[in-house]
Amino acid sequence: MAETNFVDYVKIFCRSGKGGRGSAHLRREKYIPKGGPDGGDGGDGGNIILRGNRNYWTLLHLRYQRHIFAGHGESGSKAQRSGKKGESKIIEVPCGTVAYDAHTGEYLCDITDDGQEVTLLKGGRGGLGNVHFKSSTNQTPRYAQPGEPYEERWIILELKLLADVGLVGFPNAGKSTLLSVVSAAKPKIANYPFTTLQPNLGIVEYRDGKSFVMADIPGIIEGASEGRGLGLRFLRHIERNSLLLFVIPADADDIKKEYNILLNELTQYNPELLDKTHLLAISKADMLDEELMQEMTFGLPDIPYLFISSITGYGIPALKDMLWRELNSDDYVPISASRDALVHRNLDISRFEFDPEEEFSDDDSGSGEDMEEDDNYYEEDF
Repeated sequence: MAETNFVDYVKIFCRSGKGGRGSAHLRREKYIPKGGPDGGDGGDGGNIILRGNRNYWTLLHLRYQRHIFAGHGESGSKAQRSGKKGESKIIEVPCGTVAYDAHTGEYLCDITDDGQEVTLLKGGRGGLGNVHFKSSTNQTPRYAQPGEPYEERWIILELKLLADVGLVGFPNAGKSTLLSVVSAAKPKIANYPFTTLQPNLGIVEYRDGKSFVMADIPGIIEGASEGRGLGLRFLRHIERNSLLLFVIPADADDIKKEYNILLNELTQYNPELLDKTHLLAISKADMLDEELMQEMTFGLPDIPYLFISSITGYGIPALKDMLWRELNSDDYVPISASRDALVHRNLDISRFEFDPEEEFSDDDSGSGEDMEEDDNYYEEDF
């Protein structure tokens, strides 16, 4: 898929359906005098529902479908016939999608599992027909309930990639090359900074048919948490990786210093990233010999590490073993299994730029038929 097809946030307008009004029919047939009230109930309006779909990996399909309207409920009719319910609209989104109010940035919901459904906007309830209001003292009520109104709001959907392992490092650290070696992913690789302009996902095959998902995050530079480079936009994808693999090249001036800079940027963005499992892969190890590797170990950060070379394959099998061991340790909890433990923050909407909002009238959405009129029935408007 083309690089420009990766869309990780969109702004859409959603409107649920309004409830149909109840009917105020009075039964009047030639041979049935004083038939009494028999107005049916109005149908409920349709809902706006978000559903997780593992076959989606981007929000591209919503970039060109920005206005989503559910159907209105139909009005009640004669012979206590209820109106048809409005059609609900289901919005398919990738797992890891978070919904926010576009005006306030308020957190609304989070879709983390395939098939998970959340009602984003609830349709209005249909009104009761006059048959519900008859009594011994009011035998011919000529009134019924109107349907409840719809709900509408502008929504920002933000995608945070779900992956078992997230690759973190400076530009040109060898993250994309590593992903291309251990998986079938084909990220862009070139000898200049910021080659990767959007995250890439790859399925890493392990022994006996086992596998796990690895995400290549665009390079982070010092000050990324303040908006420098590309880091601010893509740091959110790291929030959904329970295991972070820091990739630092062997020719770095000070590996421990670079690790601390990266760690500081993650901490400034979200302090909870410190609680994740951290591993270190020292890339481009084909430039080193065994003696030099031994000397470098004294200046490394105090986390599990390995020397690897994506070009020669040195250390790649051992890296897979280390990652699989950590992913199956007692301390590891997949994101999909820890939905309730996720901490959600409101969105800073000032960092997004969208087109001006359109205005919509009642006629722009939904469907619904006017109440049926018949010479033998009496209806009142509301």
